[in-house]
Amino acid sequence: MFSREIYTERRNKLKLSVGSGLILLPGNEETGMNYKDNLYHFRQDSTFLYFTGIDRPGLFLIIDVDNSTETLFGNDLTVEETMWTGPLPGLSFFAGQAGIVDTQPLAGIAHTIKKGLQQKRVVHFIAPYRSEMAVKLSEWFAIPIRALQEKSSITLIKSIIAQRSYKSEEEVNEIEKAVDLTSAMQLKAIQLSQQGMKEYEIAAQLESMATGSGGNLSFPTILTVNGQYLHNHAGGNVLQSGQMVLCDCGAETAMHYAGDMTRTFPVGKTFTQQQKEVYNIVLEAQESAIAALKPGMLFRDVHFIACEKLAEGLKQLGLMKGDVAEAVRRGAHTLFFQCGLGHMMGLDVHDMENLGEEHVGYDEIVKKSKEFGLKSLRLGKALEEGFVLTIEPGIYIIPELVDQWYAEKKLADFINYGKIHSFFGTFGGVRIEEDFLVTKSGSRLLGKPFAKTIGEIELLKA
Repeated sequence: MFSREIYTERRNKLKLSVGSGLILLPGNEETGMNYKDNLYHFRQDSTFLYFTGIDRPGLFLIIDVDNSTETLFGNDLTVEETMWTGPLPGLSFFAGQAGIVDTQPLAGIAHTIKKGLQQKRVVHFIAPYRSEMAVKLSEWFAIPIRALQEKSSITLIKSIIAQRSYKSEEEVNEIEKAVDLTSAMQLKAIQLSQQGMKEYEIAAQLESMATGSGGNLSFPTILTVNGQYLHNHAGGNVLQSGQMVLCDCGAETAMHYAGDMTRTFPVGKTFTQQQKEVYNIVLEAQESAIAALKPGMLFRDVHFIACEKLAEGLKQLGLMKGDVAEAVRRGAHTLFFQCGLGHMMGLDVHDMENLGEEHVGYDEIVKKSKEFGLKSLRLGKALEEGFVLTIEPGIYIIPELVDQWYAEKKLADFINYGKIHSFFGTFGGVRIEEDFLVTKSGSRLLGKPFAKTIGEIELLKA
């Protein structure tokens, strides 16, 4: 945990921003995998963590804005529960660490909400992302589960985003710990990726590094020789010489701050000529995007800078043709780059995604698009000092998508379909990703620099 003063200050800012009413902040509960007592690894809700720092299940915080009180609801362990877990500090101990004075048994939460509603007070809540919490909120607020999203508090959502978007020095330090560990995981992946190894054998070693540091993975590891598929998790594919491995992995610190990094590298000691040509296009696009990062710059425009660089390189390679700017404007590049350039990062690897991309990554000036490719851009609004985000351009040749577009003769003025088909079976996908802090005058790479040029990566394979 950070100091109790940090959590107290965060809650005080939240009260001022919300203005009035009751604020309900639920923590997460234990969840069974295949039966009730066989539990998934517990992960606390990130917003609850941000405002309390308390990392244990079965807790709720209610903030009474009008009376400036804060109450932590939860239960101490019974003797029978202690038999299974061993003794744990009581609720008052955790509340004290967070700077919260009042505690009450968990049974009191429903009564407190009901009383607030009877008094015609606004009770602010966020739409839940777990079914067990949805059932509780539906019952307490007498709202159908399907209506919880609509009835959630936009005031509370925007107030949370207004704080969590800007990373403090303490948070940046935690993120850099996660990024440095993620770099070490990438190094391990490059060293282990040799002919005859299976994808899941390598991914297991990376998970061991993350959990062995006292934290965990920030998301399930994407490690695949089929890098053309954007979120293709490690499976049983056996690595063969001549293939490339795309590894997108992240560590999460014990305080749950995330790292996120992607590297693409050969199974053998060197890239093929074809792989080198595509790789360098992606690297140039990433460097162009990084150079454009600064406060006031629309991230959507940074995305388009990367897209044009990708299209320029693909034209030189003979996969695209025509006017590059017009090709990007028409969306021809999305045959090769189907996703967004990056996303916010912090306590969540896709920070605050449960609060809604339209609120986290967009605003009244920049609205989220519904167009193919652009609809997957999670961040579009103007950058501000203190934002932490990823930059991850890529080129992906997905046979199924190419075949569909080819059958439709879609954007044929900009795409050399015959040349693309020659890449089937010999090339999958390349992605390069790093994490950045937006500073007063530009940006700063988070964590220690890690190999990303062809020469640097091949040196690690030597």
